[in-house]
Amino acid sequence: MWHNEFVPKQLPVLETLEPICCAPLGESAQITEADANDLAIRLKALADPARLRLVSFLLDQPDLEACTCDLAPVLKLSEPTVSHHLKTLEKAGIVTKERRGMNVHYQVVPDSIHAIARVLHIDCC
Repeated sequence: MWHNEFVPKQLPVLETLEPICCAPLGESAQITEADANDLAIRLKALADPARLRLVSFLLDQPDLEACTCDLAPVLKLSEPTVSHHLKTLEKAGIVTKERRGMNVHYQVVPDSIHAIARVLHIDCC
């Protein structure tokens, strides 16, 4: 059971889903509070084994997308659980979704992945 002092602080909701646009860490005087919050939200969304597997699977698909009905069996999780993880990734701007009839298709936003990598890459640019 969590004690109040050990409950993780919840991060604020992103105001924009645009990819992060700041200098790589260590190359500027200091990351701004807003950029740090945006990066932390995206990293927190990715900091889950199921979500990392979802992103990995989507990145391996022809159009970087798949239907939730295809994703659940890959992760051996229920569709509602997979949808929950995808919703978290969507809120962080890492994936987008499109309803097609009865199915929902999720697609990775490559610019978001590249932006995270750029910020964390030591020898970037």
